[in-house]
Amino acid sequence: MARILVVDDEVGIRELLSEILYDEGHTVELAENAAQARAARLRMRPDLVLLDIWMPDTDGVSLLKEWGSQGLLDMPVIMMSGHATIDTAVEATRIGAMDFLEKPITLQRLLKTVAAGLARGRAPHPAPVAAHPAAASPVVALEDELDPPTLAAAPANEVPVTSNGQLGSISLDQPLREARDEFERIYFEYHLVRESHSMTRVSERTGLERTHLYRKLKQLGIESARKRST
Repeated sequence: MARILVVDDEVGIRELLSEILYDEGHTVELAENAAQARAARLRMRPDLVLLDIWMPDTDGVSLLKEWGSQGLLDMPVIMMSGHATIDTAVEATRIGAMDFLEKPITLQRLLKTVAAGLARGRAPHPAPVAAHPAAASPVVALEDELDPPTLAAAPANEVPVTSNGQLGSISLDQPLREARDEFERIYFEYHLVRESHSMTRVSERTGLERTHLYRKLKQLGIESARKRST
């Protein structure tokens, strides 16, 4: 697939974007500041860059200008920020950024924008584009997605309970919270194996947004195949 460089000073954002893009089959390089981004840009020649605007040393817009002045904007650059104004987004697109993502970034918006950037491909001399920044569009926060239905809802056909108070391997004599956790652990492990540990497909299959899914797996002590192999 593609080589994508993610530049963000927040470790949580870097890890989340890396997991999502990795599951989509991309090779992902991470940088936490402009210095690391410069080195990674020269080393890996990315097909696309996700670049945060607000960083502690050199901000993303300044780095974008630097790359443009040096003739290094031969790949699509998508700017990211949770605090930037529309003027900042317009400035970034005027310099040469392909698009702008407002944090918190929805999964659908991220994948759609990355796909559009990769379809555009590498251009020897990118021309500035007229700016209708994504910041002006309503964005639904990952954390604000509606809570999913209760996973332990009763199925259409009643499941037989043995006389010793067991539902399969789950003891019904324990508190509801512990019983529910056991059920959810079995449920998610089943779908992880079924979908070959693809978090994107598990998210679609279970109806959980990616952020909720990662949080739930961590809460249940379930690790992805990728993390277990590292």
